[in-house]
Amino acid sequence: MFDIGLQEMLVIGVLALLVFGPSKLPELGRMVGRAMREFRRASEEFRSTVETNLNMNDLDPPPVADVAAPTPVDATPTSALPSELESAATQSVATETAVEEHGEAFVAQRGARLFHRRECAWVRRIAEVERLYFKQVAEARDQGFVTCPVCEPWEPA
Repeated sequence: MFDIGLQEMLVIGVLALLVFGPSKLPELGRMVGRAMREFRRASEEFRSTVETNLNMNDLDPPPVADVAAPTPVDATPTSALPSELESAATQSVATETAVEEHGEAFVAQRGARLFHRRECAWVRRIAEVERLYFKQVAEARDQGFVTCPVCEPWEPA
């Protein structure tokens, strides 16, 4: 804690023994131990009070709303190759399932420069009226938002 080695501890112990004497040394050790315990207890109480006051204004998470049934996939032109049809169908199904589970997949705060995945811990700190929702990363980037360094939003390929 204080970078005190064995030699320094021995010097301090010898000095304490010389100054206070052998009869007062155990009593002095008990007093120091009680003072440290009280200091630790007071600092824990102060820390918990500060955390409680900081979290006092946090909003409860929004209620989960029922999501309507997914819409059918748009018809694709018949001139497309089978591999293109398969990848387009896979992307639309993946996007629909992500939106179906969480609503819009990405959230940003008005006036801020970062956007987050909906599951990011920072989203809880954004008031509901200040939230901007995006379905795709490209949508958020087009509006000038940058990815959150904590959750690093991305879309599956």
